[in-house]
Amino acid sequence: MAEAARAMPANADMLAVAGLHAWYGESHVLHGVDLSIRPGEVVTLLGRNGAGKTTTLKSIMGILAKRTGSIVFEGVETIGLPSNRIARLGVAFCPEERGIFASLDVSENLELPPVVRPGGMTIAEIHVLFPNLKERARSQGTKLSGGEQQMLAIARILRTGAALLLLDEPTEGLAPVIIEQIGACIRQLKAKGFTILLVEQNFRFAATVADRFYVMEHGRMIDHIVRSALEANRSKLHDYLGV
Repeated sequence: MAEAARAMPANADMLAVAGLHAWYGESHVLHGVDLSIRPGEVVTLLGRNGAGKTTTLKSIMGILAKRTGSIVFEGVETIGLPSNRIARLGVAFCPEERGIFASLDVSENLELPPVVRPGGMTIAEIHVLFPNLKERARSQGTKLSGGEQQMLAIARILRTGAALLLLDEPTEGLAPVIIEQIGACIRQLKAKGFTILLVEQNFRFAATVADRFYVMEHGRMIDHIVRSALEANRSKLHDYLGV
């Protein structure tokens, strides 16, 4: 049964991560990560390859079994919960590899994830956001272009009722015109009230959509920059990211 969204105090964080450590086997990857996201924000994790950005998303989603610290989503401590339980609370993860099922057409891929709580977008609303998916409804999922596959991967989680969307490198490998479409999509989702934690290496793209920026290096948060301070910190970001 889908769970109703929990009432939250005004100005409360939707997600609060504190002292997060995570491991792949014996490899200690995250070292005391702290971050927070308020409802309706788009927040970006920036950093070079191997900084720990994707591991942070997977830890929030409960995909990594070995993690310690605190991850509170809408007032619920989730550090000890499995990923399916976290999904039912209203968190959704869109991985970099997209996970499109080759044996299913676009409509079947889109309708596969269950609705976990009220508030998700309808198929009709998704088709307005992504007209290509309506036109390609009966095409095999893996026959889509890279941009269309990314649209489908994002669209699938919009149906679920999730309030917090974890997007891992949504622009990776896409043409500039498609990156612009993904950016427009993220801005529309923000306008609809979705909260988004975005992993990106493409700082120029992230700067067009995000309210705040966390910078990661070697599994640690090393800086936090608000949108209004981007220009003043551009030289520092160049040093961090090599852009």
